[in-house]
Amino acid sequence: LPDVGEIYSRLLDHRPVIQGEIRYFVKEFEEKRGLRELRVLKNLKNTIFETNDHVLPKCEQAMRDNLNETLRRLQAANDMMHRLQEKEHEARKLQADKVMAREEKCVAHWEEFMKDQQNKRAEMDEEHRKAMERLKEQYSEMEKELAKYVSF
Repeated sequence: LPDVGEIYSRLLDHRPVIQGEIRYFVKEFEEKRGLRELRVLKNLKNTIFETNDHVLPKCEQAMRDNLNETLRRLQAANDMMHRLQEKEHEARKLQADKVMAREEKCVAHWEEFMKDQQNKRAEMDEEHRKAMERLKEQYSEMEKELAKYVSF
């Protein structure tokens, strides 16, 4: 039977061979992978140092310059808008003053017109009263004249 066990292990039991192949594969994979990851980490480290030493200061300086210029332009635009608002406010005030002056002039003109109309009405009433008195006198004289002729 020992011969059968040996034949069985040689023909059907492949564990020792497979385990050796697995160990070889894992060893090769880990070594190559380790070297590749080491290269990636070194490249990443170099990129970070390059960024910290050169790119970041350049970006900060450009940002400061651009922000200062932008702030200056915004301040100038703000000042111009403030002046425009003041001019518009003054124009509106001037327009409102003109409208108020026109309204006051119209009110004064209307009051003068109404006084003139009252004076004319008073004059017309006076003329009408005098004309009525003259007509009364005239009719009174005509009645006297008629009375003379009626007595016949």
